Amino acid sequence: MKQKLDETFVKELSKKKNEPEWMKDFRLKSYQEFLKLENPSFGPPLNFSFDEILYYKKTETQKHDWQEVNQNTYHTFCKLGVVDAENKYLDGVSNQLESEVVYHKNKTEKEIIFMSTDEALQKYPELFQKYFNTLVDYKENKYTALNGAVWSGGSFIYIPPFTKLDRPLQSYFRIDTESLGQFERTLIIVDEGSELSYIEGCTARSHAKSSLHAGVVEIFVGKNAKMRYSTIQNWSNDVYNLVTKRAIVEEGGQMEWVDGNVGSKVTMKYPSIILKGDNSKGNCISIAYAKQGQILDAGAKMIHLGKNTRSNILNKSIASDGGVANYRGTTKIMKNAKNAYATVKCDTIIMDFQSKSDTYPKNIVENKTSTLEHEATVSKVNEEKLFYLESKGIKESEAKELFILGFVEEFKKELPMEYAVELNRLLKETG
Repeated sequence: MKQKLDETFVKELSKKKNEPEWMKDFRLKSYQEFLKLENPSFGPPLNFSFDEILYYKKTETQKHDWQEVNQNTYHTFCKLGVVDAENKYLDGVSNQLESEVVYHKNKTEKEIIFMSTDEALQKYPELFQKYFNTLVDYKENKYTALNGAVWSGGSFIYIPPFTKLDRPLQSYFRIDTESLGQFERTLIIVDEGSELSYIEGCTARSHAKSSLHAGVVEIFVGKNAKMRYSTIQNWSNDVYNLVTKRAIVEEGGQMEWVDGNVGSKVTMKYPSIILKGDNSKGNCISIAYAKQGQILDAGAKMIHLGKNTRSNILNKSIASDGGVANYRGTTKIMKNAKNAYATVKCDTIIMDFQSKSDTYPKNIVENKTSTLEHEATVSKVNEEKLFYLESKGIKESEAKELFILGFVEEFKKELPMEYAVELNRLLKETG
């Protein structure tokens, strides 16, 4: 069933969610901005129709026990390995199907806030409003504006000062419906001296018509706090994945993005870190593997504001079967960011003559006491090594698979063990 995106729809969505007046007003402002803004002037073409997107679909109410969840939903998440992961190595989970969280459980005994973003708006309105839309402005681009108008679901996390969780928290996002738009909003606050490891998984059922994923993530890392955000994206080849993710880090804090992009028709994703505080650190390690019919335009952004800040970007791009895997990133050391140090390393492997990969770096240093290093390599599959492996009885497809697994080894080391195993499986399936 088609949904007409207009002011009436936006008002009805806010009313359905029983939101305060300020959120309804925010949604309407965002919608007006969405109408004004054009698609990005850079990156791959976005060939889908906003008129065909289903902007909201609720399948069931949130449950806290798998026995109460619809059995089809339960079996879907079982097949994805989510239920097993919860039992083995997580301190809390949030699973979203379509537009709403359908299952949530906080397993840690520590005093933290971990719930759906919709629920947090109702239960912690002052804390929510203090941080919401302060790091990613709804007017930033067409898709942050669209998210602001129709956002639904996502995770809200607050880690109090000097709190360290023993195991990660995880959110999993699933699209099953044709032409669905998923617009979750994730807000994470890691207060002074605390530590959090957060894992995000994304998948979708394949359809003939395109779906849209346009999430927004805002992360606040306090003084001497540590945050790691690990993602394995495996969207189906009909999904346009257009997300905005940003973190800001206070004095002595550390932020890490571990970002894996395997699926989707088009991806435009550039996780960002603003190193606001002195002696803060940022690290982003990512891979993008594009195959036939896929354009993955991904990378990272590092903005140095504080003194003695450190950042590192490591990007691995793989293109095969006519796919396009691009790196697009920015590193900027501001005038007052004295004695900052930044490194950028982009490695690309092209598997055949039909595939393509380009690098679009923007590196800016505005003071003389700082250092920025950039390194880029592009290579093809080594024919001699390939011949050697084949001479040992290894099939060409298996030999190429070994090359790919070796190429991303540095990335896999940064993943939780179970996710590294999952990445191996995905690379073998797509290889």
